[in-house]
Amino acid sequence: MTPPIDVLVDTGAELTWLHAELIERIGIQPRRKRTFQTATKQLIERDVGYAILRAEGYETTEEVVFALPTDLSLLGVRTIEGFGVTVDNLAHRFVATTTLVATAREDTPARRMNQERPSARQAIARLRQLRVGSRLKGLKIKALRHEGRP
Repeated sequence: MTPPIDVLVDTGAELTWLHAELIERIGIQPRRKRTFQTATKQLIERDVGYAILRAEGYETTEEVVFALPTDLSLLGVRTIEGFGVTVDNLAHRFVATTTLVATAREDTPARRMNQERPSARQAIARLRQLRVGSRLKGLKIKALRHEGRP
């Protein structure tokens, strides 16, 4: 496990980007290459691997990008969703949330009570709109071991 590091929370980024040197040092290995489009529409290719990420008492297993020294260290929306949190962009902190399910039966207590709830698509779209530029202090990374795989 790494010592705590600072990363930029970016809900506009799908994946978490961590400097390759740091994550390779703790044994995380590249599993494949992916192509990404930057904000300037440039296509770039980076290695990705798998890690266990921890911050502020939350933990998730996540696909992480092996960032180059010139890339920012970013905490992406999939990691935030994996933590089961939303971002409070006023207090600059995570807030625990209920995990959304992909489907639900039509005859649920919530529907019977005529409560309107956002769809999963609406909730995720709302989460992605929160573009927080604050720093998260204390992210810890641990290698995820793949049994029987190189």
